[in-house]
Amino acid sequence: MVQVSTVRGPIDTAELGRTYMHEHVFVMTTEVQQNYPEEWDGEDERVADAVNKLKELAAQGVRTIVDPTVIGLGRYIPRIQRVANQVPELNIVVATGCYTYSDVPFYFVGRGPGLKALVGAEVPDPMVDMFVRDIEEGIADTEVRAGVLKCAIDEPGLTPGVERVMRAVARAHHRTGIPITVHTHPGSGSGLVVKRVMCDEEGVESNRIVLGHSGDTTDVDHLTELAEEGFVLGMDRFGGYLGITFEAKANTLVEMCRRGYAGQMVLSHDTACYIDWFDPAYFRLAPQWHYLHLGEEVLPFVRERGVTEEQITTMLVDVPRRYFETAASHSSSI
Repeated sequence: MVQVSTVRGPIDTAELGRTYMHEHVFVMTTEVQQNYPEEWDGEDERVADAVNKLKELAAQGVRTIVDPTVIGLGRYIPRIQRVANQVPELNIVVATGCYTYSDVPFYFVGRGPGLKALVGAEVPDPMVDMFVRDIEEGIADTEVRAGVLKCAIDEPGLTPGVERVMRAVARAHHRTGIPITVHTHPGSGSGLVVKRVMCDEEGVESNRIVLGHSGDTTDVDHLTELAEEGFVLGMDRFGGYLGITFEAKANTLVEMCRRGYAGQMVLSHDTACYIDWFDPAYFRLAPQWHYLHLGEEVLPFVRERGVTEEQITTMLVDVPRRYFETAASHSSSI
């Protein structure tokens, strides 16, 4: 039996159960919060709020969430440990990587490839070793190991910084076998860029990559193309409907199931217990953006339109398990 790293330690993939593949616990602009902490309300209060919300999710029958919070999103593992230890009925898989739509953080500008112009030769990217250490040894001074690699490409496209992170993630994957999730922007066709860089050029197998936010488009022909390439499609922003309606997102899921691609999709909300990217007033405009929305509204809607219980189990249990088992089997052979 292969194992997956979680906050409380490794578990067999059979223990993953119903899995939401893209949920955050805390997303923070750390430097702002450290200097202007007024909105935070206190560490104990935020942790208690997260515990309550995740217990409600577990009560729906969800057994695992993947939290792709990495550098650029305010990852702080000791806080996640506090939460996880109080919700033993829920597994939390954390990630390593770097989140940017444009440039790498300044820390990396003068290190690794950024030095080529000065020294006249290629310099190894320290990101790769950092990501591998998170996977093999633990994150920071904890024993929590990352179970997923994360990078991003959004509407700005393949900027030099985005490409550098993407290649670093691919190379860390080859050293560890850990699977990859990529924040994508389907409206600009960025999934095909992922294919070119990570698969064609870096040699990552497409079935080891989740193309996050694939459900942000209603172009089912484009999604079909990506599924035919072998990617796992993240239909993972249910609840955030400012750019696309609930019905449009849900009907896209229905159509992809009708076309036979339930075995290549995973589901989630991409929500958080706390995210400081938006004024709190924003959430009054997005009342469905919470952990319970899939169970309470999305699944009943798609069931009524022909999505079967077998297909739902496939997307929520079988595909996540296969995704981790395939990568873990690869890791044991390298």
